[in-house]
Amino acid sequence: MCGRYATTRSSGELSALFESSDDSDGLVRADHNVAPTDPVPLVRVSPEGHRSLCVGRWGLLPHWSRSASGAARMINARAETVATSRAYAGSFSRRRCLVPADGWYEWVRLPDGGRQAYFMTPRDGSVLALAGIWSVWESEAETRLTFSVLTTAALGDLAEVHDRMPVLLPPERWSSWLAPTDEPGRLLTPASTEQLAGLEIRPVGAAVGDVRNDGPQLTARVAVAPTVSPQELTLF
Repeated sequence: MCGRYATTRSSGELSALFESSDDSDGLVRADHNVAPTDPVPLVRVSPEGHRSLCVGRWGLLPHWSRSASGAARMINARAETVATSRAYAGSFSRRRCLVPADGWYEWVRLPDGGRQAYFMTPRDGSVLALAGIWSVWESEAETRLTFSVLTTAALGDLAEVHDRMPVLLPPERWSSWLAPTDEPGRLLTPASTEQLAGLEIRPVGAAVGDVRNDGPQLTARVAVAPTVSPQELTLF
């Protein structure tokens, strides 16, 4: 999975969708071009035992990290190794979360050497819940809530765009993902055929490639040369 996604719903909308309290302190904002270490909404279980919408930074920092400098390299955790990784295993076992998203971006290499950006998003405009894990990192200067998105091998048509995809959680799996369990590995089931069929693979403009750009124009469909077929695309 590439390091960009979009999350544009308000804290009120997200709290209603995920049936959670709003503990975001007014920090949720629309972001059509989320990049590593950006602050974005996530849903986790609070110490009191209820669903809580809060804001964390993308790029998990284990509590033992000496600095925050490695956060940008920790945005994704591979589902195949998350249970055994020193950096991720503790969070996978005890601190799982839902990461709300409108969709995510990937780039492919074109035959002429250029790149085409794609936005993977539900056709019906519904929210995506990406499987995430979280951790709290503390230094003398700050306390930071951080998270990673779990990724797995791409399925169906998504494999023509990139070889990885986020682990997608439909609403009926939200509660089990957040609940305590002694066997979290059983929660890593593939996306269903129906869920995959509900995703649009939308070509979008090159502006999303610059993290300084933001706005709804980044997710707007653009025309793609009809001579370019998925088989001609090379994974970037």
